[in-house]
Amino acid sequence: MAIAAAAVLAACGCSQRSDREIWVDELDRIARPLLENLAAGTLKQNMPVESNAKDMASRHAVTHLEGLGRVMVGIAPWLELGPDDSPEGKLREEFISLSVKAIANAVDPDSPDYLNFNKGRQPLVDAAFLAHGLLRAPKQLWGNLDDITRRRLVDELKSSRIIRPSESNWLLFSAMVEAALLEFTGEWDKAPVDYALQRFKEWYKGDGWYGDGPAFHFDYYNSFVIHPMLMQVLEVMDRHGIPAELDGKPFLKIEAQRYARYAAIQERLISPEGTYPVVGRSLCYRFGAFQALEDVCLRHLLPEDIDPAQVRSGITAVIRRQMAAPGTFDDSGWLRPGFCGHQTDIGERYISTGSLYLVCAGFVALGLPEDDPFWSRPSASWTSKKGWEGINLKADHAIKL
Repeated sequence: MAIAAAAVLAACGCSQRSDREIWVDELDRIARPLLENLAAGTLKQNMPVESNAKDMASRHAVTHLEGLGRVMVGIAPWLELGPDDSPEGKLREEFISLSVKAIANAVDPDSPDYLNFNKGRQPLVDAAFLAHGLLRAPKQLWGNLDDITRRRLVDELKSSRIIRPSESNWLLFSAMVEAALLEFTGEWDKAPVDYALQRFKEWYKGDGWYGDGPAFHFDYYNSFVIHPMLMQVLEVMDRHGIPAELDGKPFLKIEAQRYARYAAIQERLISPEGTYPVVGRSLCYRFGAFQALEDVCLRHLLPEDIDPAQVRSGITAVIRRQMAAPGTFDDSGWLRPGFCGHQTDIGERYISTGSLYLVCAGFVALGLPEDDPFWSRPSASWTSKKGWEGINLKADHAIKL
């Protein structure tokens, strides 16, 4: 029988949910319909497909892999904590099982939910998100796959190589697929990785921000894709002893400093009311916009003058506002397009129901155990809240890297 996240609250006898319980409850609410259906082979049958696309057939062909890849990239750090005897640990155990079954069905040619990894251009994106999820949970995801599923998954990831990425954040999708292949098979094509790294060395704009291609874009793609994937690829290379340098210095070290600065800026974007700027494209990914800030916390790279508890408190305020908005889910529990509720016009034509599950990237910090300061310290005001409360703040400065 499914273990509802509400049991986490009930089991501890709490009358008021902790921030972590709120996050776990929302993770369950968002990810469960997709994973339960894919694990049962009924995702294509039961998931609605809502989009502003003119060619809906093209969205139907890719939206299901979108959903899987985007759920995995976000919940993988939490899954990697593994099962234990606590209510949350038992819930994790259930989700690990669902995820493993879902991936097996996704790559099984005989499954009704066999997914598309190479037809059209979009599958490269979500092959990369799935690969990133595997790298974030090597024990609980990759480690629990049977040999047949592993071989099939590797073949599907390789099949995405026929898709040529555009000169944008898409270069990191090819690089991420290759990094996962290196990690799990020891074999990769290094050329797409070298090309992506060279381009992002050229596209750095300063103060922790990269261009999405040669031009600067004021949106959340530095968080949705660029920093998290760039950091992960460089980390895999470093682990395998493959050098990557920038101006004669380890690129990984420089990226870690840039990443920390970008995260510090993201923390300042959370308003005292728990909102953030409605700017840029792909706003239907909701609080997944804070993946970078959370990943920096997960890696313990947060600048020393920022209390991790204030990050938790600020993002919790955002989650509360967005998830409480009427129309966020349909009557069957599937996400609907929108930033705060159901807002059809805010979804670009490349957005469909599966796309929306990149909101799960906003659960990355659940990969920190409960005794980590991120979760264990008391709630705290975040920077903008402190500033508008009149609390004395240190001056903020750009970095020069």
